[in-house]
Amino acid sequence: MGDSQTWAAAPSAAEHARSVLATAWSCAVTAEGGRAEFVGAHTVAEDGRVTLDVPEDSTLVAAAICAPRGEPSAVLEFADVAPVPVRGRIRARLWIAGWFVPGDAEGRLEFKATRVVLRRESGAVVVDLDEFAAAAPDPLATAESRLLTHLADCHPDAVERLTRLVEPDSLHGAVRVQPLAVDRHGLTLRIERARAHGDVRLPFHAPADDVARLTERMHVLLTQASAASCPRALQRQRADGDG
Repeated sequence: MGDSQTWAAAPSAAEHARSVLATAWSCAVTAEGGRAEFVGAHTVAEDGRVTLDVPEDSTLVAAAICAPRGEPSAVLEFADVAPVPVRGRIRARLWIAGWFVPGDAEGRLEFKATRVVLRRESGAVVVDLDEFAAAAPDPLATAESRLLTHLADCHPDAVERLTRLVEPDSLHGAVRVQPLAVDRHGLTLRIERARAHGDVRLPFHAPADDVARLTERMHVLLTQASAASCPRALQRQRADGDG
């Protein structure tokens, strides 16, 4: 279960879905012929349409193409994996139902979507197709992996300092805190306990639409954290470790 700390502004479901699609490196296809995973084989158009390059002898996709048009015959699945090692590393899953049509080149297929479902920690939500087509990925989505791994690997002291902005109840029993996600609206921390975990959102005071603005927003959070007292839960944890 997640923590009860209030979440501030966050990407809409359509924006989140488009971010998952923009950063996924593999695509799993489920059709009547079974299931197959394609790595580095899909591209995404500006309106969210997925194109898949497949081997000519793919029986799975052949079955999907031969299925009746106008009704869902295949499901595409994309996973959103946290770049920093944490417990429960899959942050979200995106499913797109629909059917394939031949593309503009041999071995290339276009996917016509009829339904989009995004599942995240809070549950599953059906994304409106028009909203999905009109939405854009978060501007930090393609840089997120690099940004979070740099924060976790090179600045663990900054991560610990940011916990001063977290409500003490959310830190009760914490054994590790890691950066889980970042978008233009805020940073999410994963708080791991012995047998459970929860996520806490640290909102930015204004959206960060590029990396330069993100740097400024992070400096503001760290300044606020420096002015706050160290959470008692982490003080006890540090004292126990020193003993």
